[in-house]
Amino acid sequence: MSALPTTHDRDPLVRLNATVEGRVQGVGFRWWVQSQARARSLVGWVANSPDERSVEVVAEGPPGAIAELEELLRVGPPGARVERVKATRGPASGTLRRFEIVRP
Repeated sequence: MSALPTTHDRDPLVRLNATVEGRVQGVGFRWWVQSQARARSLVGWVANSPDERSVEVVAEGPPGAIAELEELLRVGPPGARVERVKATRGPASGTLRRFEIVRP
């Protein structure tokens, strides 16, 4: 007998594009985002922005996991000071395979 799918299994995957502004570079923010995303089985990437005041995040996965990550981005890890998060959501591309730290 097969297991019934959960609500997460039936929801279409979504993509989160977020820019996190504040003291988010040099405080382990990218490593923390990667850990949080992987713990939620999300795929995508995180990178420092050239402005040295923000971090870019792209994540794809189930809507509930994406919502959790977005809320976490608004707080950040110890040592960070998140001032603002600009976030948009849309359909997942389906082309990402794992969550990585990338360099611009």
